Amino acid sequence: MKNNIKKTILSITLLILVSATGTGQGMPVYDNTNFVSFTKSLIESAKQTSQLLKTVQFLKAQKENIEKVNNVIKQLKAVNELAKNNQRLYAIIQKDLREILNSPYIKSHEVTRVSNAFNDIVENSLEGLHYIDRILSNNTLKMTDAERAEILKDMELKSKEMVAEIESKTRRYHEIIAFREMQDKVNNRETNY
Repeated sequence: MKNNIKKTILSITLLILVSATGTGQGMPVYDNTNFVSFTKSLIESAKQTSQLLKTVQFLKAQKENIEKVNNVIKQLKAVNELAKNNQRLYAIIQKDLREILNSPYIKSHEVTRVSNAFNDIVENSLEGLHYIDRILSNNTLKMTDAERAEILKDMELKSKEMVAEIESKTRRYHEIIAFREMQDKVNNRETNY
């Protein structure tokens, strides 16, 4: 039994010593070469991050420049379309108004009404052109390029509406002239019976 007690105490002691050395390893040991390489990699990561931030700022600036150019292109397209619409408007007025007013089937009291209707449209067109000129040339109206482009698009739509209105009026007056011409032929035909 003495022998058994000795064996048990020895095994418990061994167990305690083995478990005690397994849990505590003492002071940590630093490897200087790994620490230096870790520091260098951190510095390199910081440099790359700062480069990425600069790249992001550069890309944001380029995006803004592209938006500005895009807005200027929209403005130019709108101004070009406005100019085409106004040229079309004046061509219609020069050609068709002269034909309408010189027609013998338009009565004298209708001449002033017809010319006033066309004059109103022309004056609206000129006012629109003056407004566009102020928007594009004068910085008293503090607007961004996008706001200018939007206003120019609205003016373009209005000019298209004016052209459509002129076309419908000329079509209507031409139909009136054609009707009166036909009516005159019917009323003044020679009867052969």
